[in-house]
Amino acid sequence: MNDIQTLLQTANSFVWGPPLLILLVGTGIYFTFKLGLLQFRHLPTALRLVFSRSGSSNAKGDVSSFAALCTALSATIGTGNIVGVATAIKLGGPGALFWMWLAALFGMATKYAECLLAVKYRQVDDKGQMVGGPMYYLQYGVGSKALAIVFAIFALGVACFGIGTFPQVNAILDASEISFGVSREIAAAVLTLLVAFVTLGGIQSIAKVAGKVVPFMAILYITACLSVIIMNADQLLAAIELVLVSAFTPTAATGGFLGASIMLAIQSGIARGVFSNEAGLGSAPIAAAAAKTDSCVKQGLISMTGTFFDTIIICTMTGLALILTGVWQSDYAGAAMTTQAFAIGLSSDTIGPLLVSVGLIFFAFTTILGWNYYGERCVVFLLGTKAVLPYKVIFIGLVASGAFLHLDMIWVIADIVNGLMAIPNLIGLIALRHVVVEETKLYFSSMTKSSKPATA
Repeated sequence: MNDIQTLLQTANSFVWGPPLLILLVGTGIYFTFKLGLLQFRHLPTALRLVFSRSGSSNAKGDVSSFAALCTALSATIGTGNIVGVATAIKLGGPGALFWMWLAALFGMATKYAECLLAVKYRQVDDKGQMVGGPMYYLQYGVGSKALAIVFAIFALGVACFGIGTFPQVNAILDASEISFGVSREIAAAVLTLLVAFVTLGGIQSIAKVAGKVVPFMAILYITACLSVIIMNADQLLAAIELVLVSAFTPTAATGGFLGASIMLAIQSGIARGVFSNEAGLGSAPIAAAAAKTDSCVKQGLISMTGTFFDTIIICTMTGLALILTGVWQSDYAGAAMTTQAFAIGLSSDTIGPLLVSVGLIFFAFTTILGWNYYGERCVVFLLGTKAVLPYKVIFIGLVASGAFLHLDMIWVIADIVNGLMAIPNLIGLIALRHVVVEETKLYFSSMTKSSKPATA
């Protein structure tokens, strides 16, 4: 058993090692410059589109563009924003936060490209619902059914045995038990019923819940982080300077921090950043394909803001809270480190930890919902709509069993499969790069023409 565990750990280190990270960030760099720094120049336009309720009344799709973004964010904003940031800084020091930013800024271009393609190549299933994502642009754009199947299998694996179930279930049950004294059995039963109630209603039900819960939980968590930052505002400039300096110089060992090289800061920052915002992994395009929109470019712009919200805003808030309170130098790790930061930052041993627990519960619950939908769309691609109900029953069963499973091997397998998702998706993005560029040029040239006053 130990040999298998060691083998899996080695495979995981290889999958999430420099080759994949370079490919992920490299794809983002390519699209950033090929699209003329689109994520910087058009971010105000993208944010305006997110919060604009206007749209074409006859646009095809199942849910609004905002609801599609919230569904994607429900799966993206998760325990990685609380635990992942703490892990990155614990391993790589404050400089890891800078590399997280860099991965996110380039990742926005990748997210734009993959969600544009999702809408361009989406199809309608035999129940009249929109289906799309990497498996469809790999099959209908690239022309590779094999790559499409490989992606769908890996994504289904992540939904059922990875990010979508066990880690989230355990995070919810741990937080419920520690902060509220609720037994794991009762919490598991309530969670299973809630997941069943929401997911059996399909994309409309998931999007409706995500559209309300995601903005609420994000605002609650950001407010808590801002409170810590404001209460330590006198040290903010020094903290930002520490992040920038540590990104390019080795961080010395201090307190419980073991020290970190520049390479470790780069690797931990980029890996946890990509893991958190999922840019290039191919998950968000599945939600984007359901959006009611008449323009694949417009949906691409809306979708890329997900990476901005997830990493540039929420991960930054967590990172600054950890650095300002000095807990990154402590012996704490993961969720315990973030909890301690809030306890120190808010000068309260009850309110701080409570806010982290509530954030974890909300973040983890919506991640389960988002990944349930991703898995469902993969099942439709692989087996047709007749397999949706059996899939949902199995998924709900896995959520229920997650309370009683503590197999380290499962987490490692989940990490491996999550990384493997990116490979067929990135092949698709690179193969269809000219389509992304052409669609973008067409959209903005038509926008420029329509904004010019007519000449007499």
